[in-house]
Amino acid sequence: MISGGFNVGGQFRRREFLKLISSGLLTAGGWGMGTGAKQAQAMEKGLLEAIEASDVEGALKLLERSIREGADPWKIHLSLFPVVQRVLNPPFINPHLPKMYNICRELVPYLSKDRTGALVTLEVTEYARRTKMKKIRRASLPTHLISFKEMEVAIGENNPEKVATLMAAFLVQKGGPEFARRFLLLGSGYLNDSLGHSVSCTAFILLEMLEQGGEDSWPALSALADYFCKGRFHITPGLKKSASVTEKKDLHRFMVRATSGRGIVNLHHPITFYAIERTRKFLNQEEYDHMVNAWIEFMGDKREGEAPLAGMKPEPIENYGRFYGLFSRMEAKRLTASLRGMISSEEGRQKLGRFMVQAVCEKYQGDYNPHYLTGLGSVLWIVDQYRDQPSIVTNGLFQYLDFFFSGLRS
Repeated sequence: MISGGFNVGGQFRRREFLKLISSGLLTAGGWGMGTGAKQAQAMEKGLLEAIEASDVEGALKLLERSIREGADPWKIHLSLFPVVQRVLNPPFINPHLPKMYNICRELVPYLSKDRTGALVTLEVTEYARRTKMKKIRRASLPTHLISFKEMEVAIGENNPEKVATLMAAFLVQKGGPEFARRFLLLGSGYLNDSLGHSVSCTAFILLEMLEQGGEDSWPALSALADYFCKGRFHITPGLKKSASVTEKKDLHRFMVRATSGRGIVNLHHPITFYAIERTRKFLNQEEYDHMVNAWIEFMGDKREGEAPLAGMKPEPIENYGRFYGLFSRMEAKRLTASLRGMISSEEGRQKLGRFMVQAVCEKYQGDYNPHYLTGLGSVLWIVDQYRDQPSIVTNGLFQYLDFFFSGLRS
């Protein structure tokens, strides 16, 4: 472990910090290992306060010090839950950052422990630099049996405090799975109005809230109450009764459509299905069919296409250095053509995922569109789930890389 610190004041030397983390010179232990328990608690509290105050440099100083003194970066990530739920992304109403927070759970398994710090550094910078939602005041929970209709009415009245309070009571009375099921179905009626976020953001906030287990659920409930009120998502649609399209062959065909096309709108098509699949356990078959049909309608008359890789000669990717060299050229077609050779084996897919997550973190310059991480989670899920469908994986990789590189160049 490096002794002492380095200058993080003024213009924070983020690239140097990330290189130290990636090299393993800043080691990972437990959150607070290497420091006393009280000191660790003080640093955790200070980090949350710095993020709350949108003090980027202060938050990064505390993060750097904590990791340098032996804290586990992933445990630091987990401690951020209360403040992350209130991170906004104006002018959009969608809770992009709370969604991104949960999707980091999908990314961290690809990283070795000593490289997780780079991902957490990216997260802390993004959470700290953005404005925060005003805290919703806690009220005493009602004692009567809460109906879901009461919450829909309160959302329609644009009363986030009342909605959050009713949510908290419903969660206690009905349990997490029923709570998740009802809000996913409510969100399914607004995919076209929200570019899919009424399900995709909702899904990942719900997953994180339930994953946290004993953690206080109020921050996540506040995020959902604020979002549903802003979006006026207050009427649960009837279940779509059209012919089932959830057979494997049909879903493959629609995933080719979803991964076709370029740009932010098209990127939301696979992200939305990714969210539906990740929360499928909360739905019965009829409800799942409904969600899939709502997603298909959301894609509209979009046509299937193939990634434009004609004439692209794949280049061998023996190691991360070779991968990062190709990645740094920001040529989506060439890199996608080269990655196709890695999807047929478990080892290749794991290596592809590890290389992609490391490279996205290494390219980080302190100002990212949160879709860079949500889209990354989605495409790595596609690589794993559709490994026997090369056209879907190739489309998904090109769609994401083209979006990411276009964003960096703009």
